[in-house]
Amino acid sequence: MTAPAATADAALAKGLLAGLGGALPPRLGVAVSGGGDSMALLSLLHGLSAAAGTHLETVTVDHGLRPEAAGEAAFVARCASTLGLSHETLRWRGWDGQGNLQNAAREARYRLMADWAERRGLPCVALGHTADDQAETVLMRLARRSGVDGLSAMAPRSKRHGITWLRPLLFARREALRGHLRRAAVEWVDDPSNDDPRFARIQTRQSLAALAPLGIDVEALAEVARNMATAREALKSQTDRTAGDILRMEAGAQVMQAEGFFAAPEEIRRRLMIHALGQVNGGTYPPRRGPVAALIAGLAEGQAATLGGCQALLRRGEIWVFREYNAVRDLRVPADQLWDGRWRATPPEGLPQGAELRALGAEGLAQCPDWRRLGRPRAMLLSTPAIWQGARLLAAPLAGLVEKWHVQRESGAECNETAPLSH
Repeated sequence: MTAPAATADAALAKGLLAGLGGALPPRLGVAVSGGGDSMALLSLLHGLSAAAGTHLETVTVDHGLRPEAAGEAAFVARCASTLGLSHETLRWRGWDGQGNLQNAAREARYRLMADWAERRGLPCVALGHTADDQAETVLMRLARRSGVDGLSAMAPRSKRHGITWLRPLLFARREALRGHLRRAAVEWVDDPSNDDPRFARIQTRQSLAALAPLGIDVEALAEVARNMATAREALKSQTDRTAGDILRMEAGAQVMQAEGFFAAPEEIRRRLMIHALGQVNGGTYPPRRGPVAALIAGLAEGQAATLGGCQALLRRGEIWVFREYNAVRDLRVPADQLWDGRWRATPPEGLPQGAELRALGAEGLAQCPDWRRLGRPRAMLLSTPAIWQGARLLAAPLAGLVEKWHVQRESGAECNETAPLSH
C-alpha cells in the first residue's frame, strides 16, 4: 500500500474512532446491507476491534422487496464468516402496499435490529450513514421547512427501542469509503433502488449536483447539520432548566405552571409541550410544529385540546397533559402485563383470576368516592389504569381507590403519589 493510501485509511479509522467518542464499546452490533458504506464500516471496525478487545456481531435486514435482497444478505454472511464474525439475517414481510414504503421499511428495520441486539446482548449497533447521507437529509428536511431539530439531521448517537445507535461515519464521504474498500480488496454490492428516482432521497441526491456550483454541496450541508445540532443542545439546555422550574409529573400526567410556561420564549414553550406529550404517549416522533402551536394557542385562551393521543387543559393556573381517554378506552390486558406501554400493576397478594388492566372510565370513576380530594382533573382520571374483574372494579390507585394495589410506570417510578420528573 502506498503512503497516501495508508494515510487515507488511517484518517478514516481515526475519524471513525472520534465518531464513537474515542473508543469502541466492548460489544457492538454492525448493521451491514452489503452496500459500500456498510461494508466499509465493517472493514474499519474489524480492523480496530482486535486491539480494542471489542466483540463484533453483524446483522442484515431483508425487507423482501427485491429479489436480489436474499443474495445480498448471503453475501454479507459470507464476508462476516471470512472475518470470523457471526451474522444473522432478519426478514421483514410486513409491507401491505399502503402508505410510505421507505418509512415503513425503515421503522421495521430499526425494530427488527433492536430486537436482535437485545437478544444478542448488544447495547449498541453501528450504522453506516455518511456525510452524503447527512447532506441529503438536511436538504430533504429543508424542503419540509423543518426547524432546528430537523436540520440537525442524524445524530452521531441516538437511543431508540432501548438500543443506542451509533453513526461514526458521518464525517466521511461515500467515495472515500469506496476507496478504502478498493485498497483493502473488499467487495460490495450496489442496490439498484439507490438510483431509483421514484424515491425522494434519490431525487434529492441527484439535485445536489445542480446545487454544488452555488456552494450548496455535501460539505456545506453537513456543516449546517453540525451547527444546528449545537443550537439544538443549547435549546435543550434551556428547556431542561425551565422544565425543572415549572414541570412535575403527577399520576402519569405532565403538569406545568401556566404562568411560567407562557412566560417562556415561543420555542421553549413548543419544546416543553412536545416533551410533555412524548412523556405521556411514548411517541417516537414529535408532532409537527403547526398542531403544537395550535394546541398552545388554544390553551392560552383556556381551550382544552387533544393531540397525539393526549389531552391538554388549563386548570387552576396549571397546564395538565395526560392520556386521552379515547386513545386507551378499548385497551385491556391481563393484570400482570404492561398496559399502554408504560403501566404495571402489583396486587396485594396473589393475582385474582380474570383480573385485567383497562382504563377507569366514567363507570369506574363513579365507584371512587375520594377522587375529588386528589385535585386531579376528571378527564385525566378517566384514562388512568384500573384493575377490573369483569364488570367489577377492584382498584383504581390513581383515583384514590387503592385497595392495597399499586400501579407503576414501567420506569419503576411509583405513581400513586405526586413525583417530580427528573430531567
